[in-house]
Amino acid sequence: MPVTALAAAAGAAAAVWLLLPPSRRSAAAWSVRVAPSSRWSPGRSVVPAGLGAVAAGGMAVMVHGTTLLLGLIAVGGFVGAERIVRRGRDRRAAHQRADSVLEVCEALAAELRAGQPPLQALRRCVEVWPALEPVAVAAELGADVPRALRRLAALPGASGLAELASAWQVSERSGATMAVALGSVADSARRNRAAQHLVLSELASAQATARLLAALPAMVLVMGSGLGSDPWAFLLTTPIGLTCLGSGLLLTYGGLTWIDKIAMAAVER
Repeated sequence: MPVTALAAAAGAAAAVWLLLPPSRRSAAAWSVRVAPSSRWSPGRSVVPAGLGAVAAGGMAVMVHGTTLLLGLIAVGGFVGAERIVRRGRDRRAAHQRADSVLEVCEALAAELRAGQPPLQALRRCVEVWPALEPVAVAAELGADVPRALRRLAALPGASGLAELASAWQVSERSGATMAVALGSVADSARRNRAAQHLVLSELASAQATARLLAALPAMVLVMGSGLGSDPWAFLLTTPIGLTCLGSGLLLTYGGLTWIDKIAMAAVER
């Protein structure tokens, strides 16, 4: 019996570990061994985590009946919900960052058209978006401004700064008027952001429908309880019910992740 308990605990730990992102140290080592396209992503851990949870759950039933399995499902559900909330928060932050990048491009182009020197224009743009401070510092120190812009463009939602860096670099090397080049970048960023807003508005109904369908089983359970039946006892106290509950939560998490991936892929095009 103790051996089985240890095996169940190990399976539960493996299932939770597969749901969590790797540490920075392990991610760096992983990136050396595999191609970039094979690196870890949130959606790829769903299937192995589900298999690990099923294996741990089966052992948990043999050890302590349904109690340990219910705890495992609760932990997995908490981790999945936390990941969904964090993903939504990161997505909203990326959208706000994209809007800030557009404001920076427009403000920088306007400052240069008004005759301000590039250094002073960058310093004024820091007031629009404080995250641009490292770029302004690089300009003040005579460092590579395009490189600083590209480093900042690696942040989610800030990819528009890569075009700004290219225009800045071309203007420096060719001696062309920087106001004209950055004005073109601002116009392009405005059109791209308008297209992204249109795509997001079209996808909003599909995402809302997916969230409604994810909440529908809980609503049905509440309605069933109101009609005099006891579906909670079946789900929370029987092995078959717990298997259905765990599988349903896993599929719900996979479906929401899939919808989010489709939406992000459509916006990034």
